[in-house]
Amino acid sequence: MKIAVDAMGGDYAPREIVKGSLDAAKEYGISVILAGDEERVYYELGGDNAGGLVSVVNAPEVVEMCEQPAAVIRKKKNSSIATVTRLVKEGEAQALVSAGSTGAAMASALLGLGRIKGIDRPAIASLLPAEKGFTVLLDAGANVDCKPHHLVQFGIMGYLYAMKILGVKNPRVGLLSNGEEETKGNETILAAFPLLQKAGINFFGNVEGRDLFRDTVDVLVCDGFVGNVVLKTVEGMATSIFKVIREETTRNRLARMGVVLAGPALKGLQKRIDYAEYGGAPLLGVNGISVISHGSSTGKAIKNAIKVAGQLVENRLVESIRDSIENANIYGAGDRHALGVN
Repeated sequence: MKIAVDAMGGDYAPREIVKGSLDAAKEYGISVILAGDEERVYYELGGDNAGGLVSVVNAPEVVEMCEQPAAVIRKKKNSSIATVTRLVKEGEAQALVSAGSTGAAMASALLGLGRIKGIDRPAIASLLPAEKGFTVLLDAGANVDCKPHHLVQFGIMGYLYAMKILGVKNPRVGLLSNGEEETKGNETILAAFPLLQKAGINFFGNVEGRDLFRDTVDVLVCDGFVGNVVLKTVEGMATSIFKVIREETTRNRLARMGVVLAGPALKGLQKRIDYAEYGGAPLLGVNGISVISHGSSTGKAIKNAIKVAGQLVENRLVESIRDSIENANIYGAGDRHALGVN
């Protein structure tokens, strides 16, 4: 198995990207192809190639965060993100990982790999820590505006991801809304509800925001605008909570003693909400495996993103989505109008 890694993507590239790639190769035995400015990448490698598991492909162009994604992908064909996508398309690698511009990673995957037949909008699947496990949230930012049938496709892909990658038997799929009742939600949610009931998955029904971390469902479906707001809110809340804890412990000696006693529990909590532990979020629905990592990813996050990519390859998630979408026959029997498809 070979994973192509965008060595120039991210706030700390190429140093942390190279570090994480070396760690992944050594710990998991995964072959990694680093695409980037070869002079800088070789410098960071320092002569270490993890026993031959890490190789380098020169990609001198870099996609900046401020550049318009689709246009720059077409223009900069030798950029690191375009190169790793090309390696996957041509079969030189089985998956790609990038901590660069999310828009560029999505554009590159769509243009270079294409969509799985039957999938109109690929979705980013992110993990939210729950009381006993995780909740798969999708879409976490790929699609701002969605139609009802897009949410159905998200539900099917999330169901398969939770089952094959997280090992959840018959995952419960919920629809994020402003109330549990079937009559709650905007027009898109109201139209998606009955379609998800007929999608052949374990549809739980509507789920409110307060149930995000309660193990109410295993998969939570929403459009990318709402999903990204949820994700960023959770990240910000976690950071603020630990900041408040640190500030309060500096003011009170008794509180400091309590924190010392609760140290193991707090470390466990911090680990569960640390994005670096999960590495990256897969872009589901494209005809290949693309894992998008946080822009501020450290070596630890990249190492775990490569691990996630390897799991997706081993569990043949793309093939499972392709088969399930075809078998679901979402658009069959004249249902295109009912699904809101023009």
